[in-house]
Amino acid sequence: MTAEIIDITTDREKALERACAVLANGFPVAIPTETVYGLAADATNPAAITRIYETKGRPRFNPLICHMADLAMAERYAVFDPVSRKLAETFWPGPLTLILPLRSESGIHSLATAGLDTVGIRLPRGFAADLIRAYGKPLAAPSANTSGGVSPTSARHVADDLGDKLKLVIDGGAAPVGVESTILRVEGGAIRLLRPGGVAAAEIETATGLTVIRPEGPAAIIEAPGMLASHYAPGASVRLNADHVEPGEVLIRLGAVPVKGIEQAAAIFDLSPSGDLAEAAANLFDYLKRADATGATRIAVTPIPGHGLGEAINDRLARAAAPRK
Repeated sequence: MTAEIIDITTDREKALERACAVLANGFPVAIPTETVYGLAADATNPAAITRIYETKGRPRFNPLICHMADLAMAERYAVFDPVSRKLAETFWPGPLTLILPLRSESGIHSLATAGLDTVGIRLPRGFAADLIRAYGKPLAAPSANTSGGVSPTSARHVADDLGDKLKLVIDGGAAPVGVESTILRVEGGAIRLLRPGGVAAAEIETATGLTVIRPEGPAAIIEAPGMLASHYAPGASVRLNADHVEPGEVLIRLGAVPVKGIEQAAAIFDLSPSGDLAEAAANLFDYLKRADATGATRIAVTPIPGHGLGEAINDRLARAAAPRK
């Protein structure tokens, strides 16, 4: 099986119609979102959700984010406290996921939530939102890649990785944000950061007047996607905070910084020659894939500032560089 690819700039209505048909038959569809490409399936259909896990090779204890068309739809499936509602009204639609208590008999299948009594909810922009409205049900949608690997930011990334396992890939061009959503959980009026992402913690604090509480160490319980220690990893090993290049390494840097031994690099990729963190985030996964495609066995990455979107970039790089089983 080779996936059909439909470009939404050529025929958006055909893409919507075809995607709805595949979803209704219980199969996942790769779709563009503003963060990364997602592998979407009916969040109420256990057979469809099972196919997500099988297609990705994803551990079933790792819950899925459920995507909604609007706040009214989200309220039918989850319970909002005042702080979560404020966050939703401020940042939705957009790259923010909220972990919320499930409503009783919500209809979202327990396979999507990994059996938890909470659900991660996000409202995407663009085609993904239009598809959810047309389909009429929430879509569970992790990144459209083999589990643990580098997330896809283009239809070509998806096709190269999962094209022989899918019926349909929707091409919406390059994902503009380039890293997954920020994941938050509000408990007792406090905001916990479960995964940094496309909305910076400083923006959340400004919007709510509350301090975002960051984890002090590895999570003992997987409450949300992206919490596994090793994740987002290319085939090559990743060396962080590099101040030099060793022979044969691929170099990924930020801001055209000088690096010792750069002449020994097998290839050089600059996330943003101007040092812009938004541009760096948008390029991160694509450049990791390009670096891996050179055939080098190791990728050296120069230091990335930790403020703003740099927090999300460093999170992804740390997981890419983590020891692998």
